[in-house]
Amino acid sequence: MTSALQLPYELWLRVFSFLSWKDKLSMRCTCSHFKRLMDESRPVWRGFSVVLKDLSRYNRAFWRSLARRQLTSVSLRAGKKRDLKLLSVWLPLLEALRLDNWRGNDVQELKRFHLLNRLTLTACSTPLVNLEFLLPLSHQLTQLSLCNVQLTCPGSQLLASISQLTRLGSLLLHHDGSLAIPTLRGVLSQLVNLRFLSWTMINYKRLSQDFFRPETGAAGGASLSLSDLQLLNYDAAVTQEVLQPLANLRSLSVFHLYSVPGPTCHLQTWLTSLQQLCSLSVHGGHPLVVYADFLPSSLLSLTLCVDLQPEDLHVVSLRAPNLQHLHLEPWSSSSNLVRLLPQLFPCLKTLAIRHHHVSDEDFLGLHQLQHLNTLEILDSFYRPDPNDPSLVVYKPSSRLLQLISDLQKLTNHKVRVITTSHRDALTCACI
Repeated sequence: MTSALQLPYELWLRVFSFLSWKDKLSMRCTCSHFKRLMDESRPVWRGFSVVLKDLSRYNRAFWRSLARRQLTSVSLRAGKKRDLKLLSVWLPLLEALRLDNWRGNDVQELKRFHLLNRLTLTACSTPLVNLEFLLPLSHQLTQLSLCNVQLTCPGSQLLASISQLTRLGSLLLHHDGSLAIPTLRGVLSQLVNLRFLSWTMINYKRLSQDFFRPETGAAGGASLSLSDLQLLNYDAAVTQEVLQPLANLRSLSVFHLYSVPGPTCHLQTWLTSLQQLCSLSVHGGHPLVVYADFLPSSLLSLTLCVDLQPEDLHVVSLRAPNLQHLHLEPWSSSSNLVRLLPQLFPCLKTLAIRHHHVSDEDFLGLHQLQHLNTLEILDSFYRPDPNDPSLVVYKPSSRLLQLISDLQKLTNHKVRVITTSHRDALTCACI
């Protein structure tokens, strides 16, 4: 160990750069030399985010340790006004802050963070009276996420506050339908840098003609800079004229309101109007067969969490022959789908599938995908007792581990395999 300590610190920092966050924290605890070396090197902790709760339990040594790392990202759970004051004193360089289950009706202390540019508020325990706390950050924020936050202010006041965040490039607003916002026209006109928008659509039955049209646009409207759009709880009628300002859109995600859809498939109109889409994600709604013929040929990435049949994938392969990224979570079994993928989508680079009910032969047949570099298994869990279906072990079964090993041998270990479970997916969705 003595000879190891004599190595140049630049060499050790290079070694540390290859470690995961968990391994970095473990290495830091091995000796005082590594602890000091890592704490005093900001590059080692670049991108590191810490989760804090009940700040009264942390002592000054803990805060000094975080301060030396010059952290720029923190997630605060069940925080209060005084917690923000403490954070601003010890971590003045914060650029990203996430407030989960905030315990207060305002967040005025955010003005203390002069470098903050990414803000997330989720599941506040008390309603927010207004969004005036955003005004001191109007020239700083580039990302704003409000998820499951109760707002007592009217929709017009909400939009007025958001419209002043002129540097905003990403906006997420998810609510329970209590906000009445008839159109996005005003806010989209002010947020000229906005590229990503995720919006709750539960209140809309039909989108007005000017829903997306900027106020400065003439009839027919100028195109927005928006490139990535997510629609949550969607079931609204729409016309091609409404969608004209979205000519620059490259990514569309639709989370349908109903698993049993109505008679009209509104997604057909979206796909007809957005022929330059590169990425499409569909959750719920009509079966794939209803809109498969409308898929644009420009698609490179496709996520399908819908009802689909093997013959539907044949249509998809004809409509989107250059597909490189595919995520399949059909409502029915995947047993008859996986075997088709190497022939239908030979250009795939990433693939996400469920493996239950898929035969070993079909699973290992994925080695025929010559360009595949990442495979994600979405159901990496098993039930050890056939007589007790409620008992679930959330880790890969021995069968799955053997299949992964065999597949990697067939591909000369060029395919990275990621194992996740339904519980992991729920956690990610909440995050």
